[in-house]
Amino acid sequence: MTGTFPLVDIKNVEKRFGGSGGFLSTRQPIVSALNNVTLSVQKGNAFCLVGESGCGKSTLARTVMGLHPPSRGEIHYDGKRIDDLSQRDRQVYTRKMQMIFQNPYASLNPRMTVRQTLEEPLKIHRPGMSKLEVRDKVEEVMRSVGNDPAWGDRYPHEFSGGQRQRISIARALMLDPEFIVADEPISALDVSIQAQVLNVMMDAQEDRDLTYLFITHDLSVVEHFGSHVAVMYLGTVCELSETKSLFAAPRHPYTRALLSAIPKMDAKGVDHLKMTGEVPTAMDLPTGCVFHPRCPVARERCKREVPELKENGDTKTACFAVEEAWI
Repeated sequence: MTGTFPLVDIKNVEKRFGGSGGFLSTRQPIVSALNNVTLSVQKGNAFCLVGESGCGKSTLARTVMGLHPPSRGEIHYDGKRIDDLSQRDRQVYTRKMQMIFQNPYASLNPRMTVRQTLEEPLKIHRPGMSKLEVRDKVEEVMRSVGNDPAWGDRYPHEFSGGQRQRISIARALMLDPEFIVADEPISALDVSIQAQVLNVMMDAQEDRDLTYLFITHDLSVVEHFGSHVAVMYLGTVCELSETKSLFAAPRHPYTRALLSAIPKMDAKGVDHLKMTGEVPTAMDLPTGCVFHPRCPVARERCKREVPELKENGDTKTACFAVEEAWI
């Protein structure tokens, strides 16, 4: 089936948290974290999700990986629906889909050596491998991400943030996955180390034919790393495009506002577009377009109707202003 379908296909996914209550507990408010999200990630893409904190990027990443079941919608992997599979049936996809977490200080078990951490996925998913095969695999993957195999007997607290994140990348590569979700993998690192870790990930993509879903709030990383990008706001996809097209000619007012906020030495590029007000809460979403309370070009229709993600030239936007050429 490979090549016939997108590698990962996210269809009309919604995710709600809260709402439950019992005899002795108060009913919790409902948080609408994801709202009708539809995305397709083709094999070989470095697909970036970008947006402000709290926009639903990490929730979508965890939903794709099966850590959160979707409240509505479907997730397909290479043409096969996977969100409704049992834990046992999903194991075959667990080997193909791996995740790199944001904080390397929290995602590595402090009681396990580096070797134990890297051997664990093999022992669970490939119990037939011999001790020699496991050792060789650990050493091969360690070298491929720029780590010294001699680190194997040391513990995570003995390493810097960049070294720990390279260990996390190595752990994600141990099962030779096809698809990796990277949830803000460099945001907890010093700026001087971020480029090194990004280069490790790009080299791994080329060497291992990987497909990425890369979560970030840093647009400069998107421009450097991504082949495609989806811009999210309050759990909704605003704009979807190839990276070059998005940076050359952003269409959605939110995307334009984000790009115009990037400092530029020559003051060239996107005309400045200023957002107003504060980000609404996901517990009380605005009616109509979720961006309309902060949008400088919003009209009455934006307050009443929810725009659909539609093709506009070489990009997709969910915006009446773009659709009807107000801007």
